[in-house]
Amino acid sequence: MIRTHTCDALRIEDDKSEVKLIGWAQRIRDHGGKKFIDLRDREGLTQIVFDPDVTKNFSEVESYRREFLIEIHGMVRPRPEGTVNKKHNTGEVEVLVKEFTLVNACDVLPFDLDKESTQEVNEELRLEYRYLDLRRPEMLKGFQRRHKFISALRYFFDNHDFIDVDTPTLTKSTPEGARDMLVPSRKHEGQFYALPQSPQLFKQLLMVAGFERYYQVAKCYRDEDSRKDRQLEFVQLDLEMSFMDWPEFRELMENSLIEAMKVYNKDMSHADFKSLTYAEAMDKYGSDKPDMRIQGLELVNISDIAANCGFSVFKSIVERGGLVKGLRVPNGQEKYSRKQIDKLIEFCQEHGAKGMAWMKVIEDNKIESSIAKFFSEEELESIRSNLGGQTGDLLFFIADSKSTTNDVLDALRRRLAQELELISEKDAFAWITDFPLFQIDEENGNRLKAEHSPFTMPNEEAVKFIEENIKTKEDIETHKNELLKLNGDCYDLSFNGIEICSGALRIYKPELQKKVFEIIAMPEEEIQSQFGWFLKAYNYGAPMHRGLAFGIDRIVMLLEGKTSIRDVIAFPKTKAWTCPLTNSPSPVDSKQLKELHIKLDITEKPKKE
Repeated sequence: MIRTHTCDALRIEDDKSEVKLIGWAQRIRDHGGKKFIDLRDREGLTQIVFDPDVTKNFSEVESYRREFLIEIHGMVRPRPEGTVNKKHNTGEVEVLVKEFTLVNACDVLPFDLDKESTQEVNEELRLEYRYLDLRRPEMLKGFQRRHKFISALRYFFDNHDFIDVDTPTLTKSTPEGARDMLVPSRKHEGQFYALPQSPQLFKQLLMVAGFERYYQVAKCYRDEDSRKDRQLEFVQLDLEMSFMDWPEFRELMENSLIEAMKVYNKDMSHADFKSLTYAEAMDKYGSDKPDMRIQGLELVNISDIAANCGFSVFKSIVERGGLVKGLRVPNGQEKYSRKQIDKLIEFCQEHGAKGMAWMKVIEDNKIESSIAKFFSEEELESIRSNLGGQTGDLLFFIADSKSTTNDVLDALRRRLAQELELISEKDAFAWITDFPLFQIDEENGNRLKAEHSPFTMPNEEAVKFIEENIKTKEDIETHKNELLKLNGDCYDLSFNGIEICSGALRIYKPELQKKVFEIIAMPEEEIQSQFGWFLKAYNYGAPMHRGLAFGIDRIVMLLEGKTSIRDVIAFPKTKAWTCPLTNSPSPVDSKQLKELHIKLDITEKPKKE
């Protein structure tokens, strides 16, 4: 037997027991001719003592360094009075080493594994030596919790009659919003597989097959630009169900998270899950993933007042179809100096605004501002009243296109909440429902594109409108404004202001699915080429079905209190999508390229002198 106990198992009750341990030397100390080592495995620490009067071959330990892997045999004893360490479960005991063996030495460490914060170490260096970085107790414990969280979700869905089914990871390239990761085929010259952005189409076919309840912990791939909550490859818990309406489905999904959150000792209930329509979320918070922990700082639309005011900046924005919105900062005049307000203006400009207008609410609820002269007394009072302004408050305004106004105010709201400590410690979820079916695709001639997903079922009102009014391509242009007002039976879930899942009732009628493809200007040839195989299945008695996918990496990132999902993925890529550990991506030799029928067309970069 290599070991009798882990390094977290021994207690005072084990006094005088003969034990065998194996682990890495976390700390090494000399005291009065004796060597003390904190021996660490994945469970915890045990202090071991090398005594020249007891330990065989004591002199060999003199050359040991941190992270040497050591196997020891010794006797448990109480720690001397005054040396008990209550920070560790084993803090009342130590092991007097009788015999030991060096299993493996360790080179000089590239960075200090004993630092409490990973922020103190260069990230690329951490990723180059990720196997060492993962030895940190805080990292290891995080991955243990991640495993238990996923296991709790699996257990929940297993016990609610879901079937775990693997779907292909080499599949057909289809437009799903992000760039596909492509894999060339050796057997089929000039043709490619795609790694899945999600198991979307296959899980819908499983519903057609009558599986009724499917789930999978799936690896997915998207060739997207770098962000703290994105990676080229990521894990989601994907699921789909037949014959279930939204209220019933929502309750089941909330129950799954309530159970899994217990891994993190979080006592959640259905009361922690709010629900907002997309329109409500954008109106009040400027975001479809609002942080519901923020107390106050809701946005107020004053476009109706601005449309008739004398301030040309506001008025012209409204005339062009933009928005003028503001938010109230309670007692803001005490908390923000003019210099600090200027920094907030710069912050808004960095997020895309041309500037930020602001007003003070002074004595008798009067308004003081450099732009106040452009408004009548009635307009100023209406603005103050709408925002709920009180004496001492600051009122901040953004006027721009709808998207820019909302994006900037969302960012400003989050910043103010941090600075003013208006973020509750209680976690908060928000379902966002009733997303628009379509939006304008400004990059492609202002035609329509799917807002949520082209497979999202329109709500009853929208189905009726499409079936009655969209017969030809000309009808699409004629009714474009009405189409932009239609909503789908779809939903996202935000957790503390970050989207963690997205889903919908799927279109299960082939003619309606084809009609939606036509509305988003997908040519018939492309529909058949990309989705003909999929649509064919819907001619064989397809059931109604809905589903979603939980972003496991994002959820764990939030539960672990991290700011980047790289800290909760075992072997992530850098911000530049490289892997310092394996030095990938990397060139491949010409023989491999020839087998794949690929010729590279790369302009050589000029050599640096």
